[in-house]
Amino acid sequence: MSANRKKSNLPKYFYLLTGLAVIWNLLGVMAFIGQIMITPEMLAQMPIAEQNLYNNTPMWVTVAFAIAVFAGAIGCLVLLMKKALSLNILIISMVAVFVQMFYLFVLVNGFSVYGVSGSIMPIMIIIVAIALVYWAKSLKARGLLS
Repeated sequence: MSANRKKSNLPKYFYLLTGLAVIWNLLGVMAFIGQIMITPEMLAQMPIAEQNLYNNTPMWVTVAFAIAVFAGAIGCLVLLMKKALSLNILIISMVAVFVQMFYLFVLVNGFSVYGVSGSIMPIMIIIVAIALVYWAKSLKARGLLS
């Protein structure tokens, strides 16, 4: 398939959707940086349950968080360049999201700390990670990624 044909077959909303995905993941990178740069004063302002959760989070969860957001941002940038490699990178990000959320919701029962309203963002993160993998997979299956 020629490059011109590939470009014409891209959905009209490809750049908008993929651009929003880049922004979403860059916000995740900012959240990660914010979390690792938290000061003792900022931590002291949190409710005790959140302080305990933060102070007792294992390193492997922090690493999963880093992989999730950085792979997500890189994967979306690579997708914006219409490269098939984006699918593999986004799968890595999604798996890291699952690891991180498994810890939060299963191992430490984050619902009890954050409540239902505080669980909306983590659930959205899971949904977006799955959707991005599906998006990249569908584009690749249609031969729109090189």
